[in-house]
Amino acid sequence: MRPASCLLLAAVAFACQASRPRETAPPVIHAESMPVGGGSLPGTHASSGPVVGGDKPSLPSATAVTATTPRIEELPPVFVDVADRLTAAAQGRTRAWELLAVLSDSFGHRLSGSRSLEKAIDWTIAQMKKDGLDNPRREKVMVPRWVRGTERARVVAPIERDLVILGLGGTVGGKVRGEIAVVDSLAEIATRGAELRGKIVVINQAMPPFDHARHETHYGDTVRIRGGGASEAAKVGAKAVLVRSVTANSLRSPHTGALRYEDGVKKIPAAAVTLEDAELLARLARRGPAQVELSLGAKTLPDSESANAIAELRGRELPDEVVVIGGHIDSWDVGDGSTDDGAGCMMAIEAAALLKELGLVPRRTIRVVLFTNEENGLRGAKAYHAAHGKEKHVAAIEADTGSGAPRGFGISGTPEEVAALQRFAPLFDGLGASVLEAGGGGADISPLTKDGVLSLGLHPDVSAYFDLHHSPADTFDKIDPDHLERNAAAMALMAFVLAER
Repeated sequence: MRPASCLLLAAVAFACQASRPRETAPPVIHAESMPVGGGSLPGTHASSGPVVGGDKPSLPSATAVTATTPRIEELPPVFVDVADRLTAAAQGRTRAWELLAVLSDSFGHRLSGSRSLEKAIDWTIAQMKKDGLDNPRREKVMVPRWVRGTERARVVAPIERDLVILGLGGTVGGKVRGEIAVVDSLAEIATRGAELRGKIVVINQAMPPFDHARHETHYGDTVRIRGGGASEAAKVGAKAVLVRSVTANSLRSPHTGALRYEDGVKKIPAAAVTLEDAELLARLARRGPAQVELSLGAKTLPDSESANAIAELRGRELPDEVVVIGGHIDSWDVGDGSTDDGAGCMMAIEAAALLKELGLVPRRTIRVVLFTNEENGLRGAKAYHAAHGKEKHVAAIEADTGSGAPRGFGISGTPEEVAALQRFAPLFDGLGASVLEAGGGGADISPLTKDGVLSLGLHPDVSAYFDLHHSPADTFDKIDPDHLERNAAAMALMAFVLAER
Protein backbone atom coordinates (compact mmCIF):
# COMPACT_ATOMS: atom_id res chain seq x y z
CA MET A 1 0.00 0.00 0.00
CA ARG A 2 1.35 3.38 -0.95
CA PRO A 3 1.86 5.80 1.97
CA ALA A 4 -0.10 8.44 0.06
CA SER A 5 -3.14 6.20 0.07
CA CYS A 6 -3.01 5.75 3.83
CA LEU A 7 -2.53 9.48 4.43
CA LEU A 8 -5.43 10.33 2.16
CA LEU A 9 -7.77 7.92 3.88
CA ALA A 10 -6.61 8.96 7.33
CA ALA A 11 -7.53 12.53 6.49
CA VAL A 12 -11.05 11.69 5.40
CA ALA A 13 -13.84 12.22 7.90
CA PHE A 14 -16.06 9.19 7.70
CA ALA A 15 -19.64 9.09 8.77
CA CYS A 16 -21.84 6.04 9.07
CA GLN A 17 -25.15 6.24 7.29
CA ALA A 18 -27.97 6.69 9.76
CA SER A 19 -30.39 3.82 9.89
CA ARG A 20 -33.52 4.35 7.85
CA PRO A 21 -36.83 3.07 9.13
CA ARG A 22 -38.52 0.38 7.10
CA GLU A 23 -41.84 1.28 5.56
CA THR A 24 -43.22 -2.08 6.69
CA ALA A 25 -41.78 -5.34 7.85
CA PRO A 26 -41.83 -7.35 4.63
CA PRO A 27 -43.18 -10.87 4.45
CA VAL A 28 -39.92 -12.70 3.76
CA ILE A 29 -39.69 -16.13 2.23
CA HIS A 30 -36.07 -17.18 2.24
CA ALA A 31 -33.79 -20.12 2.63
CA GLU A 32 -31.77 -21.09 5.66
CA SER A 33 -29.48 -18.17 6.41
CA MET A 34 -25.73 -18.42 6.42
CA PRO A 35 -24.42 -17.15 9.77
CA VAL A 36 -22.64 -13.82 9.75
CA GLY A 37 -18.94 -14.52 9.54
CA GLY A 38 -19.61 -18.20 8.80
CA GLY A 39 -16.92 -20.32 7.25
CA SER A 40 -16.93 -22.03 3.91
CA LEU A 41 -19.23 -24.91 3.18
CA PRO A 42 -17.41 -28.08 2.18
CA GLY A 43 -17.63 -27.18 -1.49
CA THR A 44 -19.68 -27.23 -4.64
CA HIS A 45 -19.66 -28.87 -8.00
CA ALA A 46 -19.30 -26.44 -10.88
CA SER A 47 -22.09 -26.44 -13.41
CA SER A 48 -21.68 -25.38 -17.01
CA GLY A 49 -20.27 -21.90 -17.51
CA PRO A 50 -22.01 -18.79 -18.78
CA VAL A 51 -24.08 -19.42 -21.90
CA VAL A 52 -24.83 -16.61 -24.31
CA GLY A 53 -28.58 -16.25 -24.37
CA GLY A 54 -29.52 -15.94 -20.74
CA ASP A 55 -28.31 -18.85 -18.61
CA LYS A 56 -26.85 -18.10 -15.21
CA PRO A 57 -23.17 -18.31 -14.36
CA SER A 58 -21.71 -21.39 -12.79
CA LEU A 59 -21.26 -21.48 -9.05
CA PRO A 60 -17.77 -21.91 -7.61
CA SER A 61 -15.95 -25.18 -7.92
CA ALA A 62 -14.88 -27.12 -4.86
CA THR A 63 -11.63 -25.28 -4.28
CA ALA A 64 -10.29 -24.66 -0.80
CA VAL A 65 -8.43 -21.51 0.18
CA THR A 66 -4.94 -22.03 -1.19
CA ALA A 67 -3.32 -18.95 0.30
CA THR A 68 -2.38 -18.68 3.93
CA THR A 69 -5.18 -16.52 5.24
CA PRO A 70 -3.75 -13.86 7.55
CA ARG A 71 -5.37 -12.57 10.70
CA ILE A 72 -7.23 -9.35 10.05
CA GLU A 73 -4.69 -7.28 12.01
CA GLU A 74 -2.00 -8.45 9.57
CA LEU A 75 -3.76 -6.89 6.59
CA PRO A 76 -3.05 -3.28 5.53
CA PRO A 77 -4.77 -0.96 8.02
CA VAL A 78 -6.44 1.03 5.25
CA PHE A 79 -8.44 -2.03 4.16
CA VAL A 80 -9.31 -3.00 7.72
CA ASP A 81 -10.60 0.53 8.34
CA VAL A 82 -12.69 0.52 5.16
CA ALA A 83 -14.13 -2.90 5.99
CA ASP A 84 -15.12 -1.72 9.48
CA ARG A 85 -16.81 1.40 8.13
CA LEU A 86 -18.72 -0.37 5.38
CA THR A 87 -19.83 -3.10 7.75
CA ALA A 88 -21.04 -0.52 10.27
CA ALA A 89 -22.81 1.49 7.57
CA ALA A 90 -24.76 -1.56 6.42
CA GLN A 91 -26.17 -2.31 9.87
CA GLY A 92 -29.87 -1.43 9.97
CA ARG A 93 -29.71 0.36 6.64
CA THR A 94 -32.51 -0.43 4.17
CA ARG A 95 -31.74 1.92 1.28
CA ALA A 96 -31.07 -0.82 -1.30
CA TRP A 97 -34.33 -2.50 -0.33
CA GLU A 98 -36.23 0.78 -0.61
CA LEU A 99 -34.77 1.42 -4.08
CA LEU A 100 -35.65 -2.09 -5.21
CA ALA A 101 -39.22 -1.55 -4.03
CA VAL A 102 -39.49 1.51 -6.27
CA LEU A 103 -37.98 -0.34 -9.24
CA SER A 104 -40.22 -3.38 -8.82
CA ASP A 105 -43.44 -1.58 -7.95
CA SER A 106 -43.11 1.25 -10.47
CA PHE A 107 -41.96 -0.66 -13.54
CA GLY A 108 -42.74 -4.34 -12.94
CA HIS A 109 -41.18 -6.85 -15.29
CA ARG A 110 -38.60 -5.53 -17.75
CA LEU A 111 -38.43 -7.75 -20.82
CA SER A 112 -36.15 -6.55 -23.62
CA GLY A 113 -38.07 -4.38 -26.05
CA SER A 114 -40.64 -3.26 -23.47
CA ARG A 115 -41.45 0.29 -22.41
CA SER A 116 -41.13 -0.77 -18.77
CA LEU A 117 -37.47 -1.69 -19.33
CA GLU A 118 -36.66 1.66 -20.91
CA LYS A 119 -38.41 3.58 -18.12
CA ALA A 120 -36.52 1.53 -15.54
CA ILE A 121 -33.20 2.30 -17.25
CA ASP A 122 -33.97 6.02 -17.17
CA TRP A 123 -34.88 5.78 -13.48
CA THR A 124 -31.62 4.05 -12.55
CA ILE A 125 -29.61 6.71 -14.38
CA ALA A 126 -31.49 9.45 -12.54
CA GLN A 127 -30.84 7.67 -9.24
CA MET A 128 -27.11 7.35 -9.90
CA LYS A 129 -27.02 11.05 -10.79
CA LYS A 130 -28.78 11.85 -7.51
CA ASP A 131 -26.19 9.74 -5.70
CA GLY A 132 -23.44 11.97 -7.09
CA LEU A 133 -21.79 9.41 -9.35
CA ASP A 134 -19.82 10.63 -12.33
CA ASN A 135 -21.12 10.69 -15.90
CA PRO A 136 -24.40 8.77 -15.52
CA ARG A 137 -25.55 7.84 -19.01
CA ARG A 138 -27.28 5.53 -21.42
CA GLU A 139 -25.14 3.64 -23.93
CA LYS A 140 -27.24 2.48 -26.87
CA VAL A 141 -27.85 -1.22 -27.45
CA MET A 142 -30.12 -2.82 -30.05
CA VAL A 143 -32.00 -5.72 -28.46
CA PRO A 144 -34.25 -8.51 -29.71
CA ARG A 145 -37.98 -8.08 -29.17
CA TRP A 146 -39.79 -11.31 -28.45
CA VAL A 147 -43.45 -11.00 -27.44
CA ARG A 148 -45.18 -13.81 -25.54
CA GLY A 149 -48.74 -13.35 -26.70
CA THR A 150 -51.68 -15.45 -25.47
CA GLU A 151 -50.85 -18.97 -24.29
CA ARG A 152 -52.92 -22.00 -23.45
CA ALA A 153 -52.39 -25.73 -23.01
CA ARG A 154 -54.80 -28.45 -21.99
CA VAL A 155 -55.14 -32.19 -21.84
CA VAL A 156 -57.90 -33.23 -24.24
CA ALA A 157 -57.74 -37.02 -23.86
CA PRO A 158 -58.25 -39.27 -21.96
CA ILE A 159 -59.37 -36.48 -19.62
CA GLU A 160 -59.90 -32.77 -20.08
CA ARG A 161 -57.77 -30.50 -17.88
CA ASP A 162 -56.01 -27.17 -18.25
CA LEU A 163 -52.23 -27.08 -17.86
CA VAL A 164 -50.22 -24.19 -16.41
CA ILE A 165 -47.54 -23.17 -18.91
CA LEU A 166 -45.10 -20.45 -19.91
CA GLY A 167 -43.72 -20.33 -23.42
CA LEU A 168 -39.94 -20.52 -23.43
CA GLY A 169 -38.20 -17.29 -24.37
CA GLY A 170 -37.71 -17.10 -28.12
CA THR A 171 -40.17 -19.85 -28.96
CA VAL A 172 -42.13 -19.68 -32.18
CA GLY A 173 -45.90 -19.50 -31.94
CA GLY A 174 -48.39 -21.98 -33.23
CA LYS A 175 -51.32 -24.25 -32.46
CA VAL A 176 -50.58 -27.95 -32.04
CA ARG A 177 -52.67 -30.94 -31.03
CA GLY A 178 -51.32 -34.41 -30.68
CA GLU A 179 -50.35 -37.41 -28.63
CA ILE A 180 -47.71 -36.87 -25.99
CA ALA A 181 -44.55 -38.90 -25.53
CA VAL A 182 -42.80 -38.53 -22.17
CA VAL A 183 -39.02 -38.82 -21.81
CA ASP A 184 -37.06 -38.68 -18.57
CA SER A 185 -33.99 -36.90 -19.95
CA LEU A 186 -32.70 -34.91 -22.89
CA ALA A 187 -30.54 -37.85 -23.97
CA GLU A 188 -33.57 -40.15 -24.22
CA ILE A 189 -34.93 -38.15 -27.17
CA ALA A 190 -32.19 -39.34 -29.53
CA THR A 191 -32.39 -42.88 -28.13
CA ARG A 192 -36.09 -43.20 -28.92
CA GLY A 193 -35.68 -41.46 -32.27
CA ALA A 194 -38.41 -42.14 -34.85
CA GLU A 195 -40.81 -43.30 -32.12
CA LEU A 196 -41.28 -39.60 -31.27
CA ARG A 197 -42.12 -38.45 -34.80
CA GLY A 198 -45.34 -36.42 -34.88
CA LYS A 199 -45.61 -36.38 -31.08
CA ILE A 200 -45.60 -33.60 -28.52
CA VAL A 201 -42.54 -34.51 -26.46
CA VAL A 202 -42.71 -33.92 -22.72
CA ILE A 203 -39.25 -33.74 -21.12
CA ASN A 204 -39.85 -34.76 -17.52
CA GLN A 205 -36.27 -34.48 -16.23
CA ALA A 206 -36.34 -33.52 -12.56
CA MET A 207 -33.95 -31.02 -10.99
CA PRO A 208 -32.62 -32.61 -7.75
CA PRO A 209 -33.14 -30.79 -4.44
CA PHE A 210 -30.52 -28.29 -3.32
CA ASP A 211 -27.53 -30.00 -1.72
CA HIS A 212 -26.75 -27.91 1.37
CA ALA A 213 -23.60 -29.84 2.20
CA ARG A 214 -21.96 -28.98 -1.13
CA HIS A 215 -23.91 -25.80 -1.88
CA GLU A 216 -24.94 -27.43 -5.17
CA THR A 217 -28.03 -26.29 -7.09
CA HIS A 218 -27.92 -28.87 -9.94
CA TYR A 219 -29.11 -26.09 -12.24
CA GLY A 220 -26.27 -26.39 -14.75
CA ASP A 221 -27.04 -30.04 -15.47
CA THR A 222 -30.81 -29.57 -15.61
CA VAL A 223 -31.13 -26.35 -17.62
CA ARG A 224 -29.96 -28.11 -20.78
CA ILE A 225 -33.48 -29.48 -21.24
CA ARG A 226 -34.74 -25.93 -21.58
CA GLY A 227 -31.96 -24.64 -23.79
CA GLY A 228 -31.72 -27.54 -26.22
CA GLY A 229 -34.92 -29.54 -25.81
CA ALA A 230 -36.84 -28.00 -28.71
CA SER A 231 -34.11 -28.61 -31.29
CA GLU A 232 -33.39 -32.14 -30.04
CA ALA A 233 -37.07 -33.00 -30.30
CA ALA A 234 -37.36 -31.40 -33.75
CA LYS A 235 -34.46 -33.52 -35.03
CA VAL A 236 -36.54 -36.68 -34.53
CA GLY A 237 -39.69 -35.16 -36.03
CA ALA A 238 -41.59 -34.03 -32.93
CA LYS A 239 -44.02 -31.19 -33.52
CA ALA A 240 -43.79 -29.45 -30.13
CA VAL A 241 -42.06 -29.81 -26.78
CA LEU A 242 -43.18 -29.30 -23.18
CA VAL A 243 -40.32 -29.00 -20.68
CA ARG A 244 -40.59 -29.65 -16.97
CA SER A 245 -39.80 -26.32 -15.29
CA VAL A 246 -36.18 -26.03 -14.19
CA THR A 247 -36.70 -25.90 -10.46
CA ALA A 248 -36.70 -28.39 -7.61
CA ASN A 249 -39.73 -26.93 -5.83
CA SER A 250 -43.11 -25.77 -7.04
CA LEU A 251 -46.52 -24.57 -5.95
CA ARG A 252 -47.72 -25.15 -9.52
CA SER A 253 -45.57 -22.27 -10.71
CA PRO A 254 -44.06 -22.50 -14.21
CA HIS A 255 -40.55 -21.21 -14.97
CA THR A 256 -39.64 -19.68 -18.32
CA GLY A 257 -36.17 -18.96 -19.76
CA ALA A 258 -34.38 -18.78 -23.08
CA LEU A 259 -34.20 -21.64 -25.53
CA ARG A 260 -31.65 -21.94 -28.32
CA TYR A 261 -32.80 -23.12 -31.74
CA GLU A 262 -30.03 -24.82 -33.69
CA ASP A 263 -29.28 -23.53 -37.17
CA GLY A 264 -30.70 -25.79 -39.83
CA VAL A 265 -33.17 -27.48 -37.47
CA LYS A 266 -36.90 -26.84 -37.72
CA LYS A 267 -38.24 -24.47 -35.06
CA ILE A 268 -41.09 -26.03 -33.11
CA PRO A 269 -43.23 -24.49 -30.31
CA ALA A 270 -41.78 -24.95 -26.83
CA ALA A 271 -43.19 -24.22 -23.39
CA ALA A 272 -42.48 -25.02 -19.75
CA VAL A 273 -45.04 -26.86 -17.63
CA THR A 274 -45.16 -27.00 -13.86
CA LEU A 275 -43.65 -29.90 -11.94
CA GLU A 276 -47.14 -30.98 -10.96
CA ASP A 277 -48.41 -30.99 -14.54
CA ALA A 278 -45.29 -32.76 -15.84
CA GLU A 279 -45.99 -35.57 -13.37
CA LEU A 280 -49.65 -35.63 -14.39
CA LEU A 281 -48.72 -36.03 -18.04
CA ALA A 282 -46.24 -38.79 -17.18
CA ARG A 283 -48.91 -40.71 -15.26
CA LEU A 284 -51.41 -40.36 -18.07
CA ALA A 285 -48.91 -41.54 -20.68
CA ARG A 286 -48.05 -44.63 -18.63
CA ARG A 287 -51.70 -45.68 -18.69
CA GLY A 288 -52.15 -45.29 -22.41
CA PRO A 289 -52.38 -42.70 -25.20
CA ALA A 290 -52.89 -39.10 -24.01
CA GLN A 291 -53.39 -36.00 -26.09
CA VAL A 292 -52.59 -32.35 -25.46
CA GLU A 293 -53.65 -29.19 -27.25
CA LEU A 294 -51.11 -26.35 -27.19
CA SER A 295 -51.55 -22.77 -28.41
CA LEU A 296 -48.70 -20.21 -28.26
CA GLY A 297 -49.14 -16.66 -29.53
CA ALA A 298 -45.42 -15.83 -29.43
CA LYS A 299 -43.76 -13.79 -32.13
CA THR A 300 -40.44 -12.07 -32.72
CA LEU A 301 -40.55 -8.44 -33.85
CA PRO A 302 -37.72 -6.31 -35.28
CA ASP A 303 -34.94 -5.31 -32.89
CA SER A 304 -35.58 -2.23 -30.77
CA GLU A 305 -33.35 0.33 -29.11
CA SER A 306 -32.37 -0.10 -25.49
CA ALA A 307 -29.30 0.82 -23.44
CA ASN A 308 -26.83 -0.12 -20.76
CA ALA A 309 -27.10 2.22 -17.76
CA ILE A 310 -23.63 3.35 -16.69
CA ALA A 311 -22.11 5.68 -14.08
CA GLU A 312 -18.76 5.88 -12.30
CA LEU A 313 -16.92 6.66 -9.12
CA ARG A 314 -13.87 8.13 -10.78
CA GLY A 315 -10.49 7.00 -9.48
CA ARG A 316 -8.15 9.52 -7.89
CA GLU A 317 -4.80 8.29 -9.32
CA LEU A 318 -5.50 5.83 -12.15
CA PRO A 319 -8.91 6.90 -13.47
CA ASP A 320 -8.42 5.11 -16.79
CA GLU A 321 -8.12 1.75 -15.06
CA VAL A 322 -11.56 0.30 -14.33
CA VAL A 323 -13.29 -2.10 -11.96
CA VAL A 324 -16.78 -2.97 -13.24
CA ILE A 325 -19.61 -3.79 -10.84
CA GLY A 326 -23.11 -4.58 -11.98
CA GLY A 327 -26.04 -6.83 -12.79
CA HIS A 328 -28.67 -6.94 -15.52
CA ILE A 329 -31.59 -4.53 -15.59
CA ASP A 330 -33.83 -6.60 -17.89
CA SER A 331 -35.98 -9.47 -16.65
CA TRP A 332 -38.45 -12.00 -17.95
CA ASP A 333 -42.04 -10.91 -18.42
CA VAL A 334 -43.37 -12.73 -15.36
CA GLY A 335 -43.11 -11.61 -11.74
CA ASP A 336 -41.38 -8.27 -11.27
CA GLY A 337 -37.77 -9.42 -11.56
CA SER A 338 -36.80 -8.45 -8.01
CA THR A 339 -34.60 -11.50 -7.46
CA ASP A 340 -33.44 -11.84 -11.09
CA ASP A 341 -31.89 -9.34 -11.29
CA GLY A 342 -33.28 -6.17 -9.78
CA ALA A 343 -31.47 -7.11 -6.58
CA GLY A 344 -28.11 -7.31 -8.35
CA CYS A 345 -28.63 -3.90 -9.94
CA MET A 346 -29.56 -2.28 -6.62
CA MET A 347 -26.50 -3.90 -4.99
CA ALA A 348 -24.28 -2.21 -7.56
CA ILE A 349 -25.99 1.18 -7.24
CA GLU A 350 -25.89 0.94 -3.45
CA ALA A 351 -22.26 -0.22 -3.40
CA ALA A 352 -21.17 2.88 -5.29
CA ALA A 353 -23.41 5.09 -3.16
CA LEU A 354 -21.92 3.71 0.07
CA LEU A 355 -18.39 4.43 -1.11
CA LYS A 356 -19.41 7.91 -2.23
CA GLU A 357 -21.15 8.73 1.06
CA LEU A 358 -18.18 7.56 3.12
CA GLY A 359 -15.72 9.58 1.04
CA LEU A 360 -13.93 6.45 -0.17
CA VAL A 361 -12.41 7.25 -3.54
CA PRO A 362 -10.04 4.47 -4.60
CA ARG A 363 -7.06 4.80 -6.92
CA ARG A 364 -8.89 3.32 -9.89
CA THR A 365 -12.35 3.99 -11.29
CA ILE A 366 -15.29 1.87 -10.16
CA ARG A 367 -17.85 1.70 -12.96
CA VAL A 368 -21.45 0.66 -12.37
CA VAL A 369 -22.87 -1.12 -15.42
CA LEU A 370 -26.49 -2.26 -15.50
CA PHE A 371 -26.53 -4.50 -18.54
CA THR A 372 -29.56 -4.76 -20.79
CA ASN A 373 -30.81 -7.97 -22.46
CA GLU A 374 -29.01 -10.58 -20.41
CA GLU A 375 -32.01 -12.89 -20.40
CA ASN A 376 -32.57 -13.45 -24.11
CA GLY A 377 -29.59 -12.26 -26.08
CA LEU A 378 -26.70 -10.88 -24.02
CA ARG A 379 -26.68 -7.85 -26.31
CA GLY A 380 -25.78 -5.47 -23.48
CA ALA A 381 -22.70 -7.49 -22.60
CA LYS A 382 -21.61 -7.62 -26.21
CA ALA A 383 -22.22 -3.89 -26.73
CA TYR A 384 -20.28 -2.98 -23.58
CA HIS A 385 -17.36 -5.09 -24.70
CA ALA A 386 -17.43 -3.56 -28.19
CA ALA A 387 -17.40 -0.05 -26.73
CA HIS A 388 -15.01 -0.56 -23.80
CA GLY A 389 -13.16 -3.81 -24.33
CA LYS A 390 -9.90 -2.06 -25.24
CA GLU A 391 -9.87 -0.09 -21.97
CA LYS A 392 -7.80 -1.39 -19.08
CA HIS A 393 -10.16 -3.41 -16.92
CA VAL A 394 -8.55 -4.45 -13.65
CA ALA A 395 -11.50 -6.60 -12.57
CA ALA A 396 -15.25 -7.10 -12.96
CA ILE A 397 -17.89 -8.18 -10.43
CA GLU A 398 -21.35 -9.41 -11.38
CA ALA A 399 -24.30 -10.00 -9.04
CA ASP A 400 -26.85 -12.29 -10.70
CA THR A 401 -27.74 -15.08 -8.30
CA GLY A 402 -30.33 -13.35 -6.13
CA SER A 403 -30.05 -11.74 -2.72
CA GLY A 404 -29.91 -14.57 -0.23
CA ALA A 405 -27.83 -14.33 2.91
CA PRO A 406 -24.31 -13.10 2.05
CA ARG A 407 -21.81 -15.89 1.54
CA GLY A 408 -18.89 -14.54 -0.49
CA PHE A 409 -17.49 -14.45 -4.00
CA GLY A 410 -16.43 -16.83 -6.73
CA ILE A 411 -13.23 -15.78 -8.48
CA SER A 412 -12.09 -16.58 -12.02
CA GLY A 413 -8.45 -15.75 -12.60
CA THR A 414 -5.02 -17.29 -12.44
CA PRO A 415 -4.22 -19.34 -9.34
CA GLU A 416 -1.99 -16.49 -8.19
CA GLU A 417 -4.81 -13.94 -8.61
CA VAL A 418 -7.26 -16.13 -6.73
CA ALA A 419 -4.82 -16.70 -3.88
CA ALA A 420 -4.03 -12.99 -3.69
CA LEU A 421 -7.71 -12.14 -3.20
CA GLN A 422 -8.32 -14.97 -0.75
CA ARG A 423 -5.90 -13.29 1.63
CA PHE A 424 -8.51 -10.54 2.10
CA ALA A 425 -11.21 -12.97 3.31
CA PRO A 426 -11.10 -11.78 6.96
CA LEU A 427 -12.23 -8.31 5.85
CA PHE A 428 -15.62 -9.77 4.92
CA ASP A 429 -16.28 -11.63 8.18
CA GLY A 430 -18.55 -8.94 9.61
CA LEU A 431 -20.74 -9.06 6.51
CA GLY A 432 -20.93 -12.85 6.43
CA ALA A 433 -19.28 -12.87 3.00
CA SER A 434 -15.84 -14.33 3.67
CA VAL A 435 -16.10 -17.43 1.46
CA LEU A 436 -13.76 -16.61 -1.44
CA GLU A 437 -13.68 -19.56 -3.81
CA ALA A 438 -12.11 -20.28 -7.17
CA GLY A 439 -14.58 -20.31 -10.03
CA GLY A 440 -17.13 -17.59 -10.66
CA GLY A 441 -18.08 -14.67 -12.82
CA GLY A 442 -21.22 -13.99 -14.79
CA ALA A 443 -22.82 -13.99 -18.21
CA ASP A 444 -22.61 -10.23 -18.71
CA ILE A 445 -18.93 -9.99 -17.80
CA SER A 446 -18.04 -13.16 -19.71
CA PRO A 447 -16.62 -11.24 -22.72
CA LEU A 448 -14.21 -9.53 -20.31
CA THR A 449 -13.44 -12.86 -18.66
CA LYS A 450 -12.49 -14.30 -22.04
CA ASP A 451 -10.05 -11.42 -22.42
CA GLY A 452 -8.33 -12.49 -19.22
CA VAL A 453 -9.89 -9.89 -16.91
CA LEU A 454 -10.07 -10.99 -13.28
CA SER A 455 -13.79 -11.81 -12.86
CA LEU A 456 -15.88 -12.33 -9.75
CA GLY A 457 -19.42 -13.44 -9.10
CA LEU A 458 -21.09 -12.24 -5.92
CA HIS A 459 -22.39 -15.45 -4.36
CA PRO A 460 -25.10 -15.22 -1.72
CA ASP A 461 -26.87 -18.29 -0.40
CA VAL A 462 -28.71 -19.70 -3.45
CA SER A 463 -30.65 -22.53 -1.82
CA ALA A 464 -33.99 -20.87 -2.66
CA TYR A 465 -32.92 -18.92 -5.75
CA PHE A 466 -34.18 -21.36 -8.37
CA ASP A 467 -37.54 -21.69 -6.60
CA LEU A 468 -38.20 -18.10 -7.78
CA HIS A 469 -36.00 -17.77 -10.87
CA HIS A 470 -37.87 -16.95 -14.12
CA SER A 471 -41.28 -17.49 -12.52
CA PRO A 472 -44.32 -15.43 -11.50
CA ALA A 473 -43.09 -15.89 -7.90
CA ASP A 474 -40.09 -13.60 -8.49
CA THR A 475 -41.58 -10.64 -6.64
CA PHE A 476 -40.34 -8.04 -4.18
CA ASP A 477 -41.89 -9.60 -1.07
CA LYS A 478 -39.23 -12.34 -1.21
CA ILE A 479 -36.37 -9.88 -0.60
CA ASP A 480 -34.76 -9.65 2.83
CA PRO A 481 -33.57 -6.05 3.38
CA ASP A 482 -30.65 -7.01 5.63
CA HIS A 483 -29.38 -9.63 3.18
CA LEU A 484 -29.63 -7.17 0.30
CA GLU A 485 -27.78 -4.42 2.16
CA ARG A 486 -24.96 -6.67 3.37
CA ASN A 487 -24.46 -8.06 -0.12
CA ALA A 488 -24.24 -4.49 -1.42
CA ALA A 489 -21.68 -3.61 1.25
CA ALA A 490 -19.67 -6.74 0.38
CA MET A 491 -19.66 -5.70 -3.28
CA ALA A 492 -18.53 -2.20 -2.27
CA LEU A 493 -15.71 -3.60 -0.14
CA MET A 494 -14.49 -6.00 -2.82
CA ALA A 495 -14.66 -3.28 -5.47
CA PHE A 496 -12.63 -0.95 -3.24
CA VAL A 497 -10.00 -3.62 -2.58
CA LEU A 498 -9.66 -4.34 -6.30
CA ALA A 499 -9.55 -0.65 -7.25
CA GLU A 500 -7.18 0.43 -4.46
CA ARG A 501 -4.59 -2.36 -4.13
